[in-house]
Amino acid sequence: MKRILFTIPNVDTAGSGKALRNIARGAAAAGWDVHIMMEHTRGKLAAELQSEFTVHTCTYITAMRPFSKLFSGAWRVSRQFRRIAPNLIHSFNYMSEYSEPLAAHLAGIPWVFTKKNMSWKGKAYNQWRLRSALAKAIIVQNTDMQTLFYPNSKKIHLIPRGVDVAYFSQTSTSANGQSPDLFNNDKRTILMVANLVPVKGVEDVITAFAHANAAQNNWQLAIVGDTELDVEYVKQLRQDVVELNLEHDVLFTGKQHDVRPYLAKSELFVLPTRNEGRKEGSPVATLEAMAAGLVVLGSAVPGIVDQLAKYPEFLFEAGNPHALAETLKPLLTNTTEQNSTIGQTFFNHCTSSFSLEEEVRKHLSVYHKIT
Repeated sequence: MKRILFTIPNVDTAGSGKALRNIARGAAAAGWDVHIMMEHTRGKLAAELQSEFTVHTCTYITAMRPFSKLFSGAWRVSRQFRRIAPNLIHSFNYMSEYSEPLAAHLAGIPWVFTKKNMSWKGKAYNQWRLRSALAKAIIVQNTDMQTLFYPNSKKIHLIPRGVDVAYFSQTSTSANGQSPDLFNNDKRTILMVANLVPVKGVEDVITAFAHANAAQNNWQLAIVGDTELDVEYVKQLRQDVVELNLEHDVLFTGKQHDVRPYLAKSELFVLPTRNEGRKEGSPVATLEAMAAGLVVLGSAVPGIVDQLAKYPEFLFEAGNPHALAETLKPLLTNTTEQNSTIGQTFFNHCTSSFSLEEEVRKHLSVYHKIT
């Protein structure tokens, strides 16, 4: 039996932990002996992983300066890797650090990483280059990563994120409980699910909603996301809502472990990520919305562009609330049945192109090629 070690600093933030869990389950089902290494085990997902797999808790990322600390730290970690003795290490750390691949190299173990975001140029550029040079294979999540970062590399494998379509399908979400407490059941719902940080463009969807719904006044906007990640930013968002007289129509739900009840009560989904910073890799929130049969709108940034390539009319210019409002307006005048029909095409697209089974299959193919 071949052994694989997945590494990730923590699984209690962002979506990398869930992505790792899904691939780990697929690898285990295919007969791999799955081990996971993380730096702490806080949170519900960490407990879930501990119940299913062999989990190693240790500090495996070391300082990269000075070089004396880098090499001594990498040597220490390489000994830990050798004790576990995997045939392959797959890193889900989205940062540019290169102490981990150096440790794997010293241990003589093939090392793979997933490029999760669009970070590349700037201060971390040389770090990304070193990290990439030490990798046996690199999994990228959208076509822009492939063309912009690795145009001539033979290490690259394009594997977009997948989603458990059955879990998020309308049948599943509808059976998953009552309407969320904050919702006004007399109004139709636009949904956004994202970390509430500036790059996600939350203020753009609020502004666009104010303009697009002015004539209708029968919609509400539900924003699902952690309000504690950037408290000052969220404070400004709430002030924007007050100034636009939308206190009763824009709902901040906070972070939700299970978004299915919110999907079940919504017709439209919007992800207005801005064309700056890390942007997107292959956002899973949009795929979950597709699987639930919602109409999905997204800004024209890498990752989202791939997902909506067949539906360019649902893309809008990033950072442009007016463009988003114009994209929303015809959908707000549609009947629920008309939006449901459009949503069914998104569901079919997700099923055929972004299933979790296909994501797992492609990962296993990479693993077998390397080992």
